[in-house]
Amino acid sequence: MRRFTLNPLSLALFTTLTTTAGGAFAEEKTELLETVSVLGSSEHTEKLPGSAHLVSAGELEKFEFVDINRMLRTVPGVYLREEDGYGLRPNIGIRGADGGRSGKISLMEDGVLIAPAPYAAPSAYYFPTAGRLNQIEVLKGPATLKYGPFTVGGAVNMLSTPIPGVSEGSVQLETGQYGENRLHAYYGDSTETTGWLLETHQQQADGFRDIDRGGSADIAKEDYLVKGRLKSVADATYAQQLDIKLQYSEEESGMSYLGLTDADFASDPNRRYGISALDEMQNRHSGLQLNHSIALSDSFSLNTQAYYNKFKRDWFKVGLGDLIDDANSGDATAQAVLDGEADYDFGIKHNNRKYESRGVQVSADWQLATGDIEHDLEIGLRRHWDEVDRFQPTEEYSQIDGALLFQEVRDPSASNNRVEEADANSFFVYDQIQLAEQLALTATLRYEDVDTTQQRYNSIDRSEEGSSRSNSLSEWLPGLGLVYEVNSEWALLAGVHRGFAPPGAGSDSGVGAELSTNYEWGARYNRGDLRAEVIAFYSDYENTVQNCSIAVPCPDEAESGSYQLGESEIRGLEASLGTQWQLAGGWFVPLAASYTWTEAEITRDSDGGDLLAGDNFAYLPENVFALTAGLDSGAAWRVNLTAAFQDEMCVDNRCNRGAGDRFDHTESLWVVDAAAHYDFSADLTGYLKVDNLLDEQAIINRAPDGARANRPRTASVGVRFIF
Repeated sequence: MRRFTLNPLSLALFTTLTTTAGGAFAEEKTELLETVSVLGSSEHTEKLPGSAHLVSAGELEKFEFVDINRMLRTVPGVYLREEDGYGLRPNIGIRGADGGRSGKISLMEDGVLIAPAPYAAPSAYYFPTAGRLNQIEVLKGPATLKYGPFTVGGAVNMLSTPIPGVSEGSVQLETGQYGENRLHAYYGDSTETTGWLLETHQQQADGFRDIDRGGSADIAKEDYLVKGRLKSVADATYAQQLDIKLQYSEEESGMSYLGLTDADFASDPNRRYGISALDEMQNRHSGLQLNHSIALSDSFSLNTQAYYNKFKRDWFKVGLGDLIDDANSGDATAQAVLDGEADYDFGIKHNNRKYESRGVQVSADWQLATGDIEHDLEIGLRRHWDEVDRFQPTEEYSQIDGALLFQEVRDPSASNNRVEEADANSFFVYDQIQLAEQLALTATLRYEDVDTTQQRYNSIDRSEEGSSRSNSLSEWLPGLGLVYEVNSEWALLAGVHRGFAPPGAGSDSGVGAELSTNYEWGARYNRGDLRAEVIAFYSDYENTVQNCSIAVPCPDEAESGSYQLGESEIRGLEASLGTQWQLAGGWFVPLAASYTWTEAEITRDSDGGDLLAGDNFAYLPENVFALTAGLDSGAAWRVNLTAAFQDEMCVDNRCNRGAGDRFDHTESLWVVDAAAHYDFSADLTGYLKVDNLLDEQAIINRAPDGARANRPRTASVGVRFIF
């Protein structure tokens, strides 16, 4: 694999510009120009009729995480299924919505859709580099109707580093076990009318999985970001701001879908079979985003965002799930093949795909009053198009005496030689209405209109067309939410909204969207030094749709298209608590906890009889818990500790029907992470972090091919210099 040099000067190859994180519900003219944030600040979440969580820059800095799974696991209502130990391709679910490849959430960066093809192929095989993120916003409930298209669960908006208000820069260097090295550097400046930022994040590791006869599964990822800004002078009649952002990243990683048999996992969870030694992901992502905002008055602003994203990947990987199943069942020949002791012929497919997405979204924010009733009215339109182009040949190999010998290239079948497109128009009206001093009503209406096509080709040059599919659907999605402030500390909330998720471009004509009616109710408590929230949620799905992929095959074993699970119900409870104790001598003890309980089941037999009423949801834990505590001297040093628990999960929809076996479940797991910081000066900070402090490993994933473990204990040291 090609290695790269951590060189901050290579930033200069790229250029961008974006808005800083500002308030989406702001009241001052200057704040009305900020468009990339969906929450704005933690204070704004108090006014929302649903659960919302802001993972701030300060929270991210406590543990210096570079894995999005670790960054999000303290957020209630969020489920995470690890896969590679580094969070390169996360599986994020919200409130029971399927987490496979994060394909059922509205995934955004700086306020625009960031999944490679969110309508045509919603499985997010690209994910923004988590180590460069400045903040993360998670939104659930009726307010998600503003963002879409996925409103069954929620939205995750990731904010990149903002352009600094003054000349400012930072260089962070980190090194650790398993050959891990990281550089994160940025520099920027602003004047009254201009601003800019240059940034890079570069990461490499040898990996913690040892490949039989093949070394380790290494990682090399580099990311570049440039931002710029033009804005009007302070006393301009109409305050305006134009932002542009250019981003480029590339990755080479020795990642595989091939796991282990349970017996081999028990012996060494970090082993990988030599037959997967050639597995590797190569990808490149580039993106352009333009934001323009104008405040036409103190109460009316217009925001426009145009975006273009391109993603190319080739995941060269073997699929040998049947061998794992056979070996788990006691087949000695299958085990010998995995061990490299028996000869075997097999294919490695180039999962080669090109994605494009582009769109324009315009929103108007108008603050007005009708009599004594105040409105914060927002109206928005989005025009979006995306495409995925698959051309996936297979290379034939033979394993002979443990060595992998190339034989020939097999041309792709029609199913691996296809183009899928989606054309979508959406519209929303969002009105936050202050009915009385203590009572606020939020009314939302969204419309989605989606056309998808799939064209397969029978010839390599695509001169001969094969089968084709097309589908069209449109839905109106209403939502209502109430927030009642009982007093200065207590608030009650309730909401209901229509959940929606498009089925993807591989669906046949007439296949409907995933639709649900989502309810929530709860209470918030805020005493300044103590914050707490408890929210119950219930989702009634009239049509549950699973997008099929190699990573997450459908119940009928399909690896493309979609599968309708039918009617189902999800119920759950989210709770969070945050406080900080001040001790004698200026010491502080911050404390935060979150808990999610979820129960889900299919409530009606599927038409084909594959699924029955009472069947469970796959990869949905019943209990998720996280506790974070710290000790801050108030001066030079601070220590933080976080402990997270996740229940075992069923790996398919049928594992609760009867006896089953141990291969139907993952394992529950406690993971403890720790980090300590010391400020040598106001500009220089050093830190030591240990991920998985207790070195606990368990089977956290079995999809698609065998048992895989979470990351083992990994210690790293780093330094950050601010200038």
